[in-house]
Amino acid sequence: MPPPLLHRKPLGPAFAPGMDSRIDMTEEIDVTRKLRSGLTVLVPAYNESASIGDTVRSLRNQTLPPEEILVIDDCSTDDTSAVAAAAGARVVRPPQNTGSKAGAQNFAMTLVQTPLVMAIDADTTLEPQAVERMLAAFDDPEVVAACGFVLPRHVRTLWERGRYVEYLFAFGFYKPIQDYYEKPMIASGCFSAYRTDVLRKAGAWSTRTVAEDMDLTWRLYHKGLKVRFVPEACSYPIEPHNFHFMHKQLKRWSHGFVQNMCLHWRNNLDVPYLRIATAIALWDATVASFAYLVLLPLLALLFREPLFLLGYLIDLPVVVVCVCLAAARRKEVGKALVSIPSFFVLRTVNGFYMLDALWKELVLRRPLRTFEKGH
Repeated sequence: MPPPLLHRKPLGPAFAPGMDSRIDMTEEIDVTRKLRSGLTVLVPAYNESASIGDTVRSLRNQTLPPEEILVIDDCSTDDTSAVAAAAGARVVRPPQNTGSKAGAQNFAMTLVQTPLVMAIDADTTLEPQAVERMLAAFDDPEVVAACGFVLPRHVRTLWERGRYVEYLFAFGFYKPIQDYYEKPMIASGCFSAYRTDVLRKAGAWSTRTVAEDMDLTWRLYHKGLKVRFVPEACSYPIEPHNFHFMHKQLKRWSHGFVQNMCLHWRNNLDVPYLRIATAIALWDATVASFAYLVLLPLLALLFREPLFLLGYLIDLPVVVVCVCLAAARRKEVGKALVSIPSFFVLRTVNGFYMLDALWKELVLRRPLRTFEKGH
């Protein structure tokens, strides 16, 4: 277990006659803020000139700004470097394209000198208090990684609305339950933070799968380490706005899930909650996907009974209640209700990609190795 990062040195007695204890409290808060500010943010980027400026400015405008913002321009062919530098980031460039987000982040790890490091996507902006709220999780010396709440920055098209509801459901319902058991399934790659020394010892981000965030999170659990979810720290990535980009993202996520299941299933069996969570995820990826895409329409045709198609909506009450509760905290219930039909479209399409990934990874032995950004 790494030594506590936020060990507070004694500042004298908490109270003594003639002493104003409020001075000690102020000094202690200042010490904590100084320790937390030892943060480097890594922003891997490839042809992100349209969004990288907003990302860097979002980081610079934090209530607790990072010590350094390091943009890794992975040999872009546009002016990503110039835009990032103009916004106030330090830009580094590998000698050749690394081929993945994990590769770009690993290239920059040798430059990190702060006790904490954060990974954020080049299309993601943060609420002004997000970094400060995220790093508060590291007050617990056992916490080695933390992740935040994720919502699409734009909610306009069918695909963005589907993802908006999916995220409200996942981060407003599933993720708090996972955090209660101290086992968030994934420290989301678009916005997560780590203790630098632990990250290095864990091998940083592996390129053996196309879902490096899941791979890293599960490796930390296998080492008996602690990851937290911080719902108050909110990030806003740009999600796919059309099917062309959604196709790339769903393909990568589905293959990444299957690849990680194949790599980690034995070790996951030894972690009680992770064993249950991954089993449920696997059931959803296989049985539920097959039911949506094959079983329900087949039953409707064979028995000439369209009522079988209501199976698509069997969990509608649960989804609506959970999503509306999460949306109510943001005063977005109307937007959530309008977007719910899009969620069922996205879920059905995602089922196809899950079955396709299972077939190609496990049967055809044709693993996905090309990292394609989904926007």
